[in-house]
Amino acid sequence: MVTRGFFGKKDKNDRVPPGQYLENRFPVLSAEPTPKINLEDWNLSIIYNNETLAEINWDTLKSLPSSLITKDIHCVTRWTKFDMNWKGVKISTLFENLKVKPPTDWTMIGSFTGYTTNVPLVDLIMEHTIISYSYEDEPISAEHGGPIRLIVPHLYFWKSAKWFDKITFLDKDTPGFWENYGYHMYGDPWKEQRYS
Repeated sequence: MVTRGFFGKKDKNDRVPPGQYLENRFPVLSAEPTPKINLEDWNLSIIYNNETLAEINWDTLKSLPSSLITKDIHCVTRWTKFDMNWKGVKISTLFENLKVKPPTDWTMIGSFTGYTTNVPLVDLIMEHTIISYSYEDEPISAEHGGPIRLIVPHLYFWKSAKWFDKITFLDKDTPGFWENYGYHMYGDPWKEQRYS
């Protein structure tokens, strides 16, 4: 479902990757209808070989040390928005607190809706990759993936899964939802890795 906001002009700016244009609004693009998530029922599960290695609920996640990041976001639909402010918990902080030792180099990120996207472990544990519950000092709206979404700002925005609730470790890199439809397995905006 494509909603308003996918219009703009090309900009010559070192911060705008090739083929992108600068957008002042925050456009919405979702593969599924926006769900209603009850925070009392929300859990983040970490899984390997069909075994749950760890789980964390909303209150415990919010009690972990938080990080603030300000990053440019690049959508595969060609918009770029500068200086987006997110607050949340680094994946490395999550793993440390849950005493999770990553068993493989590949992960599949999962959402409450069933959406999936593959993210290599090395990208998942970068300093600026966070589990975000706040955008611009406010709870993330449901249409933008709230109450919780993954933010992987150095990759195209489809990798920043909305309604995030699952990390599954994989023995090999495997395509997720959009990757199965021909999107690039990695998705570097600076290399225009839009499609495979």
